[in-house]
Amino acid sequence: MGRALSGRLELPFYEMDALHFIGPEWATNPDLRRQVTEIAATPGWIFDSLGYPEVRDVLWTHADTVVWLDYSKSVIMPRILRRSLRRTLRRERIFGGNVETLSDWLRKDHPARWAWTEHGARRTEIGRRVHDPRFAPLDVVRLTSPQEADDWLRAM
Repeated sequence: MGRALSGRLELPFYEMDALHFIGPEWATNPDLRRQVTEIAATPGWIFDSLGYPEVRDVLWTHADTVVWLDYSKSVIMPRILRRSLRRTLRRERIFGGNVETLSDWLRKDHPARWAWTEHGARRTEIGRRVHDPRFAPLDVVRLTSPQEADDWLRAM
C-alpha cells in the first residue's frame, strides 16, 4: 500500500524496518529518531508502519493522513508466513543485509510470532491514537479488508 501510494501521490516512501535495522545481526539504528524527525519535517512522505515506539509520536504529529490497514489475523498471518518462508528458503537479504534463518523462526521476535502476539495490542494502540485529541487533525482512512483497500487505492 505504501509503495503504491508513493507512486500515485509522487511522495517519497520510507520503509520503517529498513531505517530501523541497519547492519548485520539485526543491528538497530541509534539515530532512528533523528532520521525520522528529519524526514517528518519535510513537506510530504509515506511510511509503511505505525512506527517503533520511539518515533510514533513524531510520525503521528507530522502526518496529515493515516491509512490504517485493520485486517484480521486470518488475513495477515498467511501473508506473513508466506513472506517469511519465502525469505528463509531463498535466503533473501533484507534490512541491513540480514537474512531470516530457520533458527529465527524459534525466536519470540520472529515476524510471525510477533504478528500473532501483537495483533490485538497494535489494533488497540492505533484505535487509541485515532481518538486521541493530539491527533484529531489527522484524516484516518480505516480499511478492513484487502478488497476495501484495493477499491480505495483504485479510487485515488
